[in-house]
Amino acid sequence: MTPEFARRVARIEENLSQVIRGKADCIHVVLIAMVAGGHTLLEDVPGTGKTTLAKSIARSIDGIFRRIQFTPDLLPADITGSSYYNPREGVFEYREGPVFCNVLLADEINRTSPRTQSALLEVMSENQITVDGKRRDLPQPFFVIATQNPTEFHGTYPLPEAQLDRFMVRVTLGYPSPEEEIEVLYSQNDVHPFDSLKPVLTCKDVLDMQTEVKTVKVDRSIAEYILRIVTAARADARVKLSVSPRGSLALYRTSQARAALAGRAYVLPEDVQALVKPVLAHRITLDTRARYSGITPETVLEEALSAIPVPR
Repeated sequence: MTPEFARRVARIEENLSQVIRGKADCIHVVLIAMVAGGHTLLEDVPGTGKTTLAKSIARSIDGIFRRIQFTPDLLPADITGSSYYNPREGVFEYREGPVFCNVLLADEINRTSPRTQSALLEVMSENQITVDGKRRDLPQPFFVIATQNPTEFHGTYPLPEAQLDRFMVRVTLGYPSPEEEIEVLYSQNDVHPFDSLKPVLTCKDVLDMQTEVKTVKVDRSIAEYILRIVTAARADARVKLSVSPRGSLALYRTSQARAALAGRAYVLPEDVQALVKPVLAHRITLDTRARYSGITPETVLEEALSAIPVPR
């Protein structure tokens, strides 16, 4: 990796740490998804800093930020935009929806209906929308950060499997430690740290980083290691729906991104191991008996990792 890549990573991580205290590991995974060209699902209880993190990333890269508050009455056109009749001109005119941005915050995405959630499928897979039969490309880079409340919360709709599969990683911020929460309290004594946040990168910098990540070397033994992990999850009798080829590619690409953020031009097995759960766990659906037995997708992946020999 070029020295400039490392400098860019250091600048944005330092910038975000001014606002999000004590969550360096979570920030690291989110940045991995961004430079890998994917999207992030933040799942946690309200008030843990999910929205602030999304806004801070947008400001740090000097990008266009848009927020959609997902509610039960939200319609697909409220996301993608739609055509309106202009009586003065006698024609239909297209008005862009909030997806035309660089960082899109889909806030509480599981509080809206599956019909509206599906409006993001084309957006997240192809970085484009199709309205009235016409394709419109989105600005680049385009990064979706969706927040999700735990499914047992009142008024939530479980995300469809096809929607979950579009997220490259799923991250849980969790509560800060008492020491970190004290820092949060004092950091907002006068003003919120976000108010003084400045851009440290540009959108072009992010695009350059995404291009550079793809040049990271992945030895064939590492690629086969990824495939063995995925195959083990698919073969597990407790799994009803397992990892798709999109998930395999996501693990491959995020491993490249993690190596790049570490300053390496090659992927190590530890890169794969560190990302197996954030990348694959949300793509696995267990059968009913396994769920009620206390088994989780993370359990399945841990067992697969422990059983598969590590490449040397």
